[in-house]
Amino acid sequence: MSNIPETGRTPRVQIRLVIIQVLVFSLLLTLGGRLWYLQIRNGDEYTAEAAGNGVQQVVQPAVRGSILDARGVPLADNETRLVVSASRTELMKMKDDGKGVLARLAGVLGMKPKEVADKVRLCDNETPQPCWNGSPYQPIPVTDEATTKQALQIRERAEDFPGITAEPTAVRRYTAPGKARTAQVLGYLSPVTDEEIEKAKDGPSPYLRSDMVGRSGLERTYDKELRGKAGVTRYEVDNLGRVMGEAENDPTVPGSSVVTSIDARVQGVAEYELHQAMKTVRKENDKITGRPYEADAGAVVVMESKTGRVVAMASQPDYDPNAWIGGISGKEYAKLTDKKSNYPLLNRAIQGQAPAGSVFKVVSASAAVRAGYPFDGRYNCSSSYSMGNRSFANFESKGHGPISLGDALKFSCNTVFYRLGHQEWQRDGGIKPKKNAHDWFYRTAHDFGFGAETGIDLPNEVKGRIPDRQWKQNFWAANKDAWCKQGKKGGSYVEQIAYESCLEGNQLKAFDSINFAIGQGDVLITPIQLATAYAAISNGGTLYNPTLGKAVISPDGKKIQEIKPRPRGKLPVDAQTISDLDKGLRSVVEPGGTAAWRFGGWPQDKIPMRAKTGTAQVYGKQTTSWFATYTDDYTIVMTISQGGTGSGASGPAVRNIYDALYGVSDEGDINPKKALLPKPQKELPKIGTDGSIDAPEIRPYVPEKPKDPAADKQIAIGRSGD
Repeated sequence: MSNIPETGRTPRVQIRLVIIQVLVFSLLLTLGGRLWYLQIRNGDEYTAEAAGNGVQQVVQPAVRGSILDARGVPLADNETRLVVSASRTELMKMKDDGKGVLARLAGVLGMKPKEVADKVRLCDNETPQPCWNGSPYQPIPVTDEATTKQALQIRERAEDFPGITAEPTAVRRYTAPGKARTAQVLGYLSPVTDEEIEKAKDGPSPYLRSDMVGRSGLERTYDKELRGKAGVTRYEVDNLGRVMGEAENDPTVPGSSVVTSIDARVQGVAEYELHQAMKTVRKENDKITGRPYEADAGAVVVMESKTGRVVAMASQPDYDPNAWIGGISGKEYAKLTDKKSNYPLLNRAIQGQAPAGSVFKVVSASAAVRAGYPFDGRYNCSSSYSMGNRSFANFESKGHGPISLGDALKFSCNTVFYRLGHQEWQRDGGIKPKKNAHDWFYRTAHDFGFGAETGIDLPNEVKGRIPDRQWKQNFWAANKDAWCKQGKKGGSYVEQIAYESCLEGNQLKAFDSINFAIGQGDVLITPIQLATAYAAISNGGTLYNPTLGKAVISPDGKKIQEIKPRPRGKLPVDAQTISDLDKGLRSVVEPGGTAAWRFGGWPQDKIPMRAKTGTAQVYGKQTTSWFATYTDDYTIVMTISQGGTGSGASGPAVRNIYDALYGVSDEGDINPKKALLPKPQKELPKIGTDGSIDAPEIRPYVPEKPKDPAADKQIAIGRSGD
């Protein structure tokens, strides 16, 4: 067997394999090095760049729903305006960052170049207003008051205005039908804040940065229903902001409309009459101070007695809510929040507090009955009531002898209630109360709804104050250190009061209960609380949460969510006591009653009227006028701060509102054709198949020829009109 040579690779082939191996190894080494460079050496840099790529969204705001009166008349809706906007993304692509375009735009709009530039700059912690605090990818509004001519110039010369649009856009409008502003009830809108966006982001209705939200009134209460859902288009963008593609779209859903129980016609009457009453009383001199009444603020509430629905609510001073549209100016905002203007943003129907005065006597009469005093018993209406070395005078120091509680309401006799309040304080143990002290007067006030929110569907309602034993204790605990520091035995009047308060400010004293019995002292109530209480007397004893919202209607009109009246309790007296109160209040407008002179010629046999006058004393100010009234259908309460007596200042205005409601003439004739709302509106407005709501035309309120002032003066001789 011969030896055969082994077949193998030639040296040339081996060399080639070595070269290939070296090349592959070099490539792998280069790739590994590159990966190290990208991921380790410059990893943070490229991570930051990659983070710049993402999805940005452009928002198309939803058309906000309308706020309507009970018959479908718009109180707040939207109007189409020509809005000129600038795309900051497009402007930033230009060599001069769009400064030339903005300068040309300023020339067309009649604005200064700096003014336009400031509007499209982005807000930060150091940038003052004006600036844009929304998304930089969102078109930035420059003006919402462009003329048709200006819009055409921009659109026809598109090559001169790249990134600029001029399009019709829905803008909020407060219509003031029949000159009824309804300002504090409607509220206003302003841009959403970063804090609100963060707070609501995980909730059922998150905010978008472009959203306008309700800040007060119905705009705030029903913001979720009115706002709808904004449309969102999402774009994929690189780290330079260049759009790479469209991601997805969410369609816009318009907001629902809110139908209220407000009647625009009655609202117009209420606003006018309140304003006129304040204007008129300023011409009269206060007998106590010797100077004209200031009548610096006031409110009126018109409510359905059987449901608690609010038909009209006015507050003075008021303002034009359209001032907020498009962003309120610094000057206008300062005016609305300035002490000199007396804070017109306040809704004094739910936020104005004052001592109650004699309108509170329905509470005291009820408390007396609960304590065991018969309503038809005999109580001495003396000219004054003495306690120790102090004397508490009746109004005008006039006495009527032994009378019933009903007549005590009719004549508004203070001394009857002074005596009852003092006696109950004594029965409860006086300064050292019994463990089982009934405190009927204070308990009854709470049971009538005073000292607590009524639950009305408006934000920022205040509670008022019922100064019972617990309140006295809490108030003393909060102020005793200051009193003890300021107080001085035998010092000045203020120092002596502080000294006594330091030692015994937590004690409920006799004069506290005496004053409380006529709604004075530390008592504070609001007009809405008083209206709710008197409406309960009218309807047989049911206390309602007052409501303005009546229904929420979807944009297409197919879904209607009614807002039902909400009873929250009963008055703390039986049906007989309610009937007795009703009779006593009816006598107030009949001959001899404190309000009779304001209801001369009223058709009492056809539309029974009940009323209670009130003149509340406020330390350091002129007296506050209160007037509480009701029929079987409506309850009307009016108050005027520093306005004098109840029937004297508020009486004529309240009478005029009733005249308008029922169509009553000065002679007492009822003309159904002139009656605005003789019965409460029960039905909702008619809704079309397309969701539209037909609204009747509203004309401004024109009052009848005023009565002869001389005739009123003759009727009023010898009567102050408590």
